[in-house]
This record gives sequence, C-alpha cells and structure tokens, in this order.
Amino acid sequence: QVQLVESGGGLVQAGGSLRLSCAVSVSIFSINDMGWYRQAPGKQRELVATITRFGNTNYADSVKGRFTISRENAKATVYLQMNSLKLEDTAVYYCYVERYGDSVTSWGQGTQVTVSS
Repeated sequence: QVQLVESGGGLVQAGGSLRLSCAVSVSIFSINDMGWYRQAPGKQRELVATITRFGNTNYADSVKGRFTISRENAKATVYLQMNSLKLEDTAVYYCYVERYGDSVTSWGQGTQVTVSS
C-alpha cells in the first residue's frame, strides 16, 4: 500500500512560482514512473510531468520550459517546481506513482493551485 502526502499548493500571482511536494511511503526504487496530473474546471485531466525510475522526464507542451519535475531519493519525495505561472495553470494537481513490478498506480489527494492576476 503506497501512501502519498502532497503539500505546497496554494494561491500565487501570475508570473510567480510555487513548489509542490509529494512524499511517498516506499522507496523510490520501488517505483517505476511518478509524476503529476492536473484537472482544471471544465477540462479533461492532463498529465503535466513524469519522471521515470531512470530519471528521464517528460512534460506537457503547455508547461515546457516553466515546470521542472525532480525527486529526492533519500526522502522518497517527488517535486514539481512551477515557475512563470499563468492563469491557465489554475487546477487541482494530483501526484501519482506507478509501482515497479506490478504497475499498480497510487494517487494523492489533490492540491489546489490557484493563479491570480
């Protein structure tokens, strides 16, 4: 049973920065892919960023150059650094991990990110 605890969401002005954290209850080495989804009102869920067990990263076109996903292995934590935030980045952000071996996916509870003008 993988547990995910998210933090760092909140209100930020356009052009500002925010850092999301997701602490995972198991070793990073027990995880295949991990990353962040988001869902804005009236829109489909969007995969924002992923990082594999090998450190390879992928980003949605809408956030390339502005967001950075990373992990800290010793703390079993994945981060999403969000810079140059735009109004359209407003959404509920969900952390997920895919467990290595059986590919079971776990989800965080969701964190609201609101970007204001």
